[in-house]
Amino acid sequence: MTAFDPTIGLHARRAFLARASVGLGSVALASLLNPKLLAEPVGKDVGSRQPGGVVNPFHIPPRAKRVIFLYMSGGPSQFETFDHKPKLATLDGQPMPESFTKGQPIAQLQGQELKVLRPLAKFKRHGQSGQEISDFFPEIARHADDLCIIRSMHTDQINHDPAHTVMNTGTAIQGRPSMGSWVTYGLGSENDDLPGFVVMTSDTPGGRPPQPISTRQWHSGFLPGQHQGIEFRPGGEPVYYLNRPPGVSPARQRDVIDAVVGLNQLRDQATHQLAIEARIRQYELAFRMQASVPGLMDLSDESTETLALYGVEGTDGSYAANCLLARRLAERGVRFIQLYHRDWDHHGDLSHYMSLCCRETDRATAALLTDLKRRGLLDDTLVIWGGEFGRTPMFQGKGKEPGRDHHMRAFSMWLAGGGVKPGITHGSTDELGYRTVEGHVHVHDLQATLLHLLGINHERLTYRYQGRDFRLTDVDGTIINEITA
Repeated sequence: MTAFDPTIGLHARRAFLARASVGLGSVALASLLNPKLLAEPVGKDVGSRQPGGVVNPFHIPPRAKRVIFLYMSGGPSQFETFDHKPKLATLDGQPMPESFTKGQPIAQLQGQELKVLRPLAKFKRHGQSGQEISDFFPEIARHADDLCIIRSMHTDQINHDPAHTVMNTGTAIQGRPSMGSWVTYGLGSENDDLPGFVVMTSDTPGGRPPQPISTRQWHSGFLPGQHQGIEFRPGGEPVYYLNRPPGVSPARQRDVIDAVVGLNQLRDQATHQLAIEARIRQYELAFRMQASVPGLMDLSDESTETLALYGVEGTDGSYAANCLLARRLAERGVRFIQLYHRDWDHHGDLSHYMSLCCRETDRATAALLTDLKRRGLLDDTLVIWGGEFGRTPMFQGKGKEPGRDHHMRAFSMWLAGGGVKPGITHGSTDELGYRTVEGHVHVHDLQATLLHLLGINHERLTYRYQGRDFRLTDVDGTIINEITA
């Protein structure tokens, strides 16, 4: 009886993979030329499956297909937007009651005399729902009956960078995957020619210095690299290094990509590293994006009425242009779209800078809601508006006019579409807006609810890393059932 030689099977396997890689390259090229060749056949179970993600089938019936997160970086003041506190006007200029602040974390007001600051905006009730919204947002107020306003948000961090990290990744620890990365890891993308997770930034002309945002806020962390957010920039090159160098034809570039992919496949056979597979996917995606991104950024197919609705003339990097691009990305099946407007850190001159910021964002935000709604996209698009934390009810004097300091105990956000109950206000704060008192919503609760609306059980979407199962909501998170339709 001949002894078993384990190398025989190994060599046969390597030979098979080497030959198969050539065939796979041909299939990849064919799929580029005709994407329908590899399309999943249509059957009676379409809708219950989600190709491209690890959540397959969905954990629960999804209400939303995609997310547009309008991220107001810097922490907009809830007292001038969505949380009306008349008591602040009564106590304006008086010492803040110590019963609220004793032993509490206060950012830059520590050790200073704390005085109450009145609301610097008037509030009115809007729509049939009677939602209270400040006069800083006359256009958003027209959508009062579409909004679910959450007044009882709270977070763990009182300074910008760690608070951004908590909002985006569920923890203040750097290096963890962002929300958009978790979502695309779970669900994949509905468009093979664009990233599943796209990020755009803007700021207010003439406003205060923009809030710095680290790229790790949209990083994939320890998830495969193809789930990292891709930043689109204004101008002729929205994605760096995407365009072909002068003199390089598409066919020549295809040859180079095929050669590099082949080398990566050989390396993958030897090492079986997930990073190599991710690299191959990114090369292919970048090749496709060379054709898809220019068409995305070209607004010539938009009607004059639509351009006027948003108030844009081109893809100039303004918040308005980014909102229009967000709708175009949503139409094309991009799963997670995040717009950072980096100008809401108002420690002083609050009324002045709020006027600038709101004028820059109010019309375009309302236009986005209008546009999504009339195209039938709002029903399955979850729109989120808010920042990393709120502002204090106390006065801060860092300019000619008063401002407000960072506040983590209570702030406001709103959601619309995507399976959220419209025209409601959830939660409340105390009479001075210092703490949440009803319907408490931690950032983890918001993240759990977001995943729930997308058809994902947040406790089941995990990734094994360094001997532990990680998830977006860490060991916390409760679905806010009161706001889901």
